[in-house]
Amino acid sequence: MHRRVLAGLALALTLTAPAAVLAEARKPLYRDPVFDGAADVAIAWDRSDKLWRMFYTNRRATLKLDDPKDVAWLHATAIGVATSKDGLAWTYAGTASIPAACTGETLWAPEIFTENGVHHMFLTVVPGVFHRWNLPEAGAKIVHLTSTDLKAWTCADTLELGSDRVIDAGVIKAPQGGYRMWFKDERKDSRIFFADSPDLKTWTRQPGFVADFAGEGPKVFFFQGSWWMIADAWKGLAVLRSKDAVTWERQPGFILDKPGSQPTDRDLGHHPDVIVNDGRALLYYFVGQGKEEEARTDPVWNQRTVIQLGELQVKDGWLAVDREAVVKKGLKAPK
Repeated sequence: MHRRVLAGLALALTLTAPAAVLAEARKPLYRDPVFDGAADVAIAWDRSDKLWRMFYTNRRATLKLDDPKDVAWLHATAIGVATSKDGLAWTYAGTASIPAACTGETLWAPEIFTENGVHHMFLTVVPGVFHRWNLPEAGAKIVHLTSTDLKAWTCADTLELGSDRVIDAGVIKAPQGGYRMWFKDERKDSRIFFADSPDLKTWTRQPGFVADFAGEGPKVFFFQGSWWMIADAWKGLAVLRSKDAVTWERQPGFILDKPGSQPTDRDLGHHPDVIVNDGRALLYYFVGQGKEEEARTDPVWNQRTVIQLGELQVKDGWLAVDREAVVKKGLKAPK
């Protein structure tokens, strides 16, 4: 058997072994044992199995292509799944059972919204495998699926959001009633827009973008008396604050914009999920591996990404995170 295959099997066996409950989070928190390209996580509580499930874009990061500009490794991606009892130790659990009938070959950036025992996944779907960015035929849409157990998913709707290239949904129950979704419109200079819905099925896009910066992966949550949005601005994570989840004030600068000192955490933070749990806000973000020692000898090591964990704090009215601090307290089962 080829040595690369043996190495991959060894890594898979190591990372798929049952995860013990840890006293603290490790770095990296999690890496995909098949392609080593976990990114864009969404985390939900599985009440039947009494554990947390992480869904993520399963980038094919170990794929070596002849053309260094070829982005096919970021396509033909399934949605990976990992499980945890405490949000600190994660075990690989294969890929999500997503119906091909309403999705496609390339799946990105799952978002999970749960209400009344039903899990709603809002999933970015790209129609095919493309070898370059921004090709005219390379559209993107957001598809709605539902599940009662986070395992079997059923097609619901394809969202009409006024553009043929929308990605990265973030969904909340709006404080004014109904539901609100934020998304990136690649046809509008990659600005973040939002839409409202009375029923999670029919969405009305609202005029104007949220803030004048390009970004993706908007995550909106309520914490310590304010609504917050964290979005990946590719310079670190942009932060916005709001009283009503409509009008936003931009926080100066970025968070996770300076590389950490610890191995696997030496680059910018990207596209996070935030879990508000037991009065705390845990930030699950991904980090590229291009600044690690392995990248000096492996020309595509920079394709690899891992998941890291930090705890958000409110300081002087704004969000902060210390990526060097060890997270010693995980997630509790929701009440």
